[in-house]
Amino acid sequence: MSRWRPPGEKSTALITRSGHDRLKAELDELWRVKRPEVVAALAAAAAEGDRSENAEYTYRKKQLGEIDRRVRYLSKRVPALRVVDTVPSDPEAVFFGARVEIEDVASGESQRYRIVGPDETDAKAGWISIDSPLARAMLKKRLDDEFEAMLPGGAARFVIVEVSYDDGRDG
Repeated sequence: MSRWRPPGEKSTALITRSGHDRLKAELDELWRVKRPEVVAALAAAAAEGDRSENAEYTYRKKQLGEIDRRVRYLSKRVPALRVVDTVPSDPEAVFFGARVEIEDVASGESQRYRIVGPDETDAKAGWISIDSPLARAMLKKRLDDEFEAMLPGGAARFVIVEVSYDDGRDG
């Protein structure tokens, strides 16, 4: 059985200023702080003798591999990202970085989302990727526009209730 998998879909290389800063800080933290700590702990575990039965050594090797994998990913991804920290020329339409309130036409429930890059999504905060079906469906829509989105539970109709943008700061 082969381990080959087809490449995943290309994700959009857009990110907010704060998201970019967070990724750079994570890369710096991993490279300058976490990795040296794990390397030192690995060396100490290796000095304890028989590595075949040394759980600490096995754990630290795995931890180092995870850190190196993340560092490699961030080292390639961060320079490829394009920071978007300006308000679009039409602030009443939905574009990257928008905070949008939508209302489900069927149930009347309203939800608030922020459209961000795929590297900074956060479901709890309501930050959705610009690559998500919901965000794609609402792009370029304006206040009071109705749209349909294909969601995992099937098609749903929504109406745009509010659109706003930050003035360069986000959080």
